[in-house]
Amino acid sequence: MCRSHFFCGKASRVLTGLLLAIASAISVSISAQAPAPPVFTSIPGLAFDSSGPVLNASTQSEKPFTVAGERGVLLGQQDGSLEAWILPVKLLSHLTIEATIQGYSVPIDVNQQAATIEVRPDRTILTYAHIGFTVRQIMFSPANAPAGTGPVALFEFECLHPTDFTFRFTPNLEWMWPERNDGVPGIEWVSPDPRNPNAPGGFYALHTDYPDLAGALTLPGAEPGILAPYQERPKDYPAELKIHIDPARDHGKLFPLLMAVGMNNASATNAALGATLAQLNTAIPALYQTHADTWKKFLDHSVSIETPDKALNEAFRWAEISINQLKAHPVDAHDVPTDETALVAGYLSSGDSARPGFGWFFGRDSLYTLYAINGYGDFALSKSELEFLIHRQRADGKIMHEYAQTAAAVDWQAFPYEYAAADSTPLFLMAIADYVRASGDTAFLTVNREAIEKAWAFETDPAHDTDHDGIYDNSQGTGWVESWPGGMPHQEIYLALLDQQASSAIATIEDLLKDSAKSTAAKQRAETIAKTINAEYYDPQKSCYAFSRDLAKDGTATLDRASTVYPALAWWDPAGGKSILDHTEACLQQFVASPLNTDWGLRDVANNEPIYDGMSYHQGSVWPLFTGWAALAEYRANQPLAGYQLLMENANLTRAQDLGSHTELLSGDFYIPMGRSTSHQLWSSAMIITPALRGLFGISIDAATKTITVNPHLPPIWHGADVKHLALAGTQANLLFRRDDGFLRVLLDAGNDRSWKLRSDAPVAKVVTNSIEAEVDIPYPPVDLAVYPHDPPLPGSRTAQFRVLSETFGDRKVTIVVEGLAATYGGIEVNWWTKKSHEPRLTIDSPIANDPKNPVAEMMTMGDYVANPESIGSILSFHFPPGEGFKTITVTLTW
Repeated sequence: MCRSHFFCGKASRVLTGLLLAIASAISVSISAQAPAPPVFTSIPGLAFDSSGPVLNASTQSEKPFTVAGERGVLLGQQDGSLEAWILPVKLLSHLTIEATIQGYSVPIDVNQQAATIEVRPDRTILTYAHIGFTVRQIMFSPANAPAGTGPVALFEFECLHPTDFTFRFTPNLEWMWPERNDGVPGIEWVSPDPRNPNAPGGFYALHTDYPDLAGALTLPGAEPGILAPYQERPKDYPAELKIHIDPARDHGKLFPLLMAVGMNNASATNAALGATLAQLNTAIPALYQTHADTWKKFLDHSVSIETPDKALNEAFRWAEISINQLKAHPVDAHDVPTDETALVAGYLSSGDSARPGFGWFFGRDSLYTLYAINGYGDFALSKSELEFLIHRQRADGKIMHEYAQTAAAVDWQAFPYEYAAADSTPLFLMAIADYVRASGDTAFLTVNREAIEKAWAFETDPAHDTDHDGIYDNSQGTGWVESWPGGMPHQEIYLALLDQQASSAIATIEDLLKDSAKSTAAKQRAETIAKTINAEYYDPQKSCYAFSRDLAKDGTATLDRASTVYPALAWWDPAGGKSILDHTEACLQQFVASPLNTDWGLRDVANNEPIYDGMSYHQGSVWPLFTGWAALAEYRANQPLAGYQLLMENANLTRAQDLGSHTELLSGDFYIPMGRSTSHQLWSSAMIITPALRGLFGISIDAATKTITVNPHLPPIWHGADVKHLALAGTQANLLFRRDDGFLRVLLDAGNDRSWKLRSDAPVAKVVTNSIEAEVDIPYPPVDLAVYPHDPPLPGSRTAQFRVLSETFGDRKVTIVVEGLAATYGGIEVNWWTKKSHEPRLTIDSPIANDPKNPVAEMMTMGDYVANPESIGSILSFHFPPGEGFKTITVTLTW
């Protein structure tokens, strides 16, 4: 202790002076060596692209949105709360905004002011509206962002008075599961002013206990919120960014939420992160322009449809966009994103977990989706996906199903997911055959012959046919269901049908590879499996096919006779386009009847089965995937009314939840997606494109012979329709469908390329030869039927809509089976192409007793309105009698 005040004071002053001098010298030395702090600025404004498709809606706080791209995603609710991923790292979550207006003493929860959402291919805009301000949150996810960055959120503030905005968030800094995480990150404010640790203009740095992972974020001009000193009692405080908006100074400017992640020692330092944020800040105008141009190019070169049904046109376009947004890059063993591009299954906010929905690479999800991608012509993406799967093929030939974005950085083989599914292998072979048919890329077969034949060897290994019936069975993993009452099935008809179609696919592949022996053997196997399925699975009690074939303890075979959607797979990719099932009429009716079909799509299990549960994952929920399977089946089985109804049930989901995307699954009883349903689901979107192109338009492309087959099922109330930018090997073309002079004329406009041919399987189709364009003329049938699409049901609704179950044409007659709720009405339009005196006659032949005074069906004139000027039309009106539940009416029209 110093006893002399004079001495101590003097000594203290001397010591203080010395310390200040030393500190000043150190400061000068450091400032001479250290780089200048990064500077973050608002952006004067961007010329946003207003062309192209757009969806607008009033916000609903519980509905999700996704802004997805190859480098990162923003996942949130329509009230604006969100989480941000710079793949594969979740940087932050629970982002919310609060405002304080000068002279207006009430703090305002900005998220509660969310008013509208606007979704475009290149950006999503949330608008918050208050009497004192309007805030626009403009979000996009560019593929060419600087390394370590991803999605961008721009905020435009339009304020009447000076206003302070506080952005609150949870710092996460978590690897996507299953990569291990290091707990709650530390957070510090990196100030631009060494003398003021909380100075505006800096950024937050998020740190783990390890030097190879860190994150950073800021808003230009922001200052930090609460930063508790180390000495304070431990407590969770919200991380905050505070920004002051001056109406005069900041009008029209965009304030980007800048985010970055460092995934190695060099990029995870504060200096490196600050430089990355500044680089992103400067690059945003160019990034957006490139991003918008990329989308414009994609839309200009992808197939579009133009039909009188605007909802279908819109749904088709958004399905393509939704699929293209789900590309991502897996990381390598050091957690560095690679150049590989593949498709993830879908996205949904992760909540408190570290997995954003189904944000993994899924084999069977992508393989079903490749049929849609081949349809709209992105052959590069199809090839990339197939190569991704080949690179992860197991040594014995099996194809993977699940691969996490961080799989390479962990011992993924120790987890049970990668090869858990049996169906990825046959689907892989089928998708390759489809890709080569559509693209003409036979070189792909030569390069990857070993992988293809290894997959085939795995599928046909006798050890994988444990009941020795000649069909690949579920001993190699799940077919479709991952759980089932009473135990897992031994062999599902789902998997058996895929094995049969994969056999046909490998026959085609080996034929292209000039191995006739292997091709013949595969074709014979396909024929044998078809016979076996018909012998083993047909259930005469239900006039359809059983769900599975199982083995009792004594080795005898039994059938699980549950009515399911899975027989619809017989029409997915059959050789020659025709199902191998011998008994189809009742199956096709069951797909569209009320026990399986709802107003929003198909359950997998009928609701009159004892195991049915509309809240379950596998025993009764509605999947757009199932609806797509069944829609294609109905079209290919010449049931266009049922096919169109199912197709539109999927199309109606475009605006149902995550605008522009299509959800994974919904309740089997009420029109509402399940809480865990991945709202931006890959194959759900695909199930609009494939049934539309291959069912409604009936298009099949054989690039090897340069032949396009068209078997269209267009509604007779359509005067015409176009399929534009159809991808043909080396070129693009338009297919034009026109009703004219008693024919549906299909014309191929391929520009100067006259090498492509048109054909049709319609027995009376006529190929027209001319020097301008290829043409096929298909005569109108004497009588044609049409249904009008239903509006989407209201949330919470039960199934109530009228539907057509089947139409069966015979000699000068058609028999129609319809279904509707008791005491309701329904109708279809009947068109005929002959003179008025030949109006079809109605015969009522129905399980419902017909009262001549109150007939269950009657023909009603349409007055002066005729949908097609070449036709004569009436409405066939149905009157369902009182009672409970759904009623069925059968009628016959003769002429």
